[in-house]
Amino acid sequence: MARIGYARVSTLDQDLDSQLERLRAEGCAIIRSEKVSGASRDGRVELATVIEFLRPGDELVVTRLDRLGRDTRDVLNLIHECEQRSAFVTVLDPHVSTRGEMGHIVLTVLGMVAQMERRFIKERQREGIDRAKVEGVYRGGQPRLDRGHIATLHSEGHGPAAIAKALGCSRMQVYRILQACGRSADGASRAQA
Repeated sequence: MARIGYARVSTLDQDLDSQLERLRAEGCAIIRSEKVSGASRDGRVELATVIEFLRPGDELVVTRLDRLGRDTRDVLNLIHECEQRSAFVTVLDPHVSTRGEMGHIVLTVLGMVAQMERRFIKERQREGIDRAKVEGVYRGGQPRLDRGHIATLHSEGHGPAAIAKALGCSRMQVYRILQACGRSADGASRAQA
């Protein structure tokens, strides 16, 4: 029986340290982590590795339920996959485990409440943005990537894949930024084309 920890944050600028520290303190000998959105399971390679690695009696440990996913159905599917492998899922905050029948009910309710809360947050955020636009104070979100740096790297002959790898982002983000800068991915400026 092994306790396997899984930690996740959504963006590159978020920190995994507190989750990793908590999982170590809980006795997780193996911990897998990644910086990727929890909106879907696409691209969550470390989570797939953990699920594949689970053996009967093992326990998948996460600090919070939303580390497994944002959608209740997706979280329940993950829990079901773990159970198909005769493994358990334990959430540390609040402490709930699928070892008992009550744990399943509590995890389902927690997942539904978390999903509903995310919807409320998005609604309040949208209302705040609309209000700020009306008042003329809305500036939009801060760009996470330095567009000038990407354009410079591209003009130096680096391709979108190399730029994405160097900056730790997706190629699609690089393509979008180059397009917004009026450059094509093959290096030609739109003004020259």
